[in-house]
Amino acid sequence: MKHSKQGLTVRRCDCHDVPLECCPEQLRDVIEAGASRVALHATTGGVPMEVASLIDHTLLKPDATDDDIDTLCDEAAQYGFAAVCLNPTWVVRAHQRLVETPVNVCSVVGFPFGATLPEVKGYEAQRALGDGASEIDMVINVGALKSGDHILVQRDIEAVVELCRHSDAQSKVIIETALLTDNEKRLACELAKAAKADFVKTSTGFGPGGATVADVSLMRAIVGDALGVKAAGGVRDYETFKALARAGATRIGASAGVKIVMEARGA
Repeated sequence: MKHSKQGLTVRRCDCHDVPLECCPEQLRDVIEAGASRVALHATTGGVPMEVASLIDHTLLKPDATDDDIDTLCDEAAQYGFAAVCLNPTWVVRAHQRLVETPVNVCSVVGFPFGATLPEVKGYEAQRALGDGASEIDMVINVGALKSGDHILVQRDIEAVVELCRHSDAQSKVIIETALLTDNEKRLACELAKAAKADFVKTSTGFGPGGATVADVSLMRAIVGDALGVKAAGGVRDYETFKALARAGATRIGASAGVKIVMEARGA
């Protein structure tokens, strides 16, 4: 598979939609074989692409400034992160700054509580896609899921996923694992899979807990190879990154992306 962006062509694997040489299966095999460091990629100034290309460089704080967003984007381009993940108000700025790079712009929708109507999330997604986002991380209606209103949850997810599909954009469904029982996590993953989302994602980073190995393993077991699994919330170092990758995560959301890749290369 090839993705092009303003004349740049990036060969990507079909299984996880990351640069071909950075397929997560390769990273997992290397880690499971006992590697404590990942080989460096010559074209990125010493940054381990197998690590960097799996990271969504994230800034979702409500007090983020335009300078903060510019720094986020510049770091993403420098280190070769998969995407920047930010609030909808910053999508246009990020898109303009990254348009000449392979870095995607990811906008959150229904963030952080998921407690808005499907139509509202649909509008949010449509606006973000029109502003230049190529990935959408949407939060499910957690209360509806816990109340047993599975039809509403399904409609909620589909409202965003269908728009992403029509725009050739990726959709990620945040289930907020720390608020769910294991059975509810299974159900949320099954609903996302039925809606044909591209990823399920553990957490917003604003809930009572973040990504855990147990949750990533469970989510991977439910979705199989049909969807990616994004681990987010509390991923602050390379050791945690490796543990989550081993468990089945194919994307990592982190505000500490630079620290993680620096640790990965032994700096």
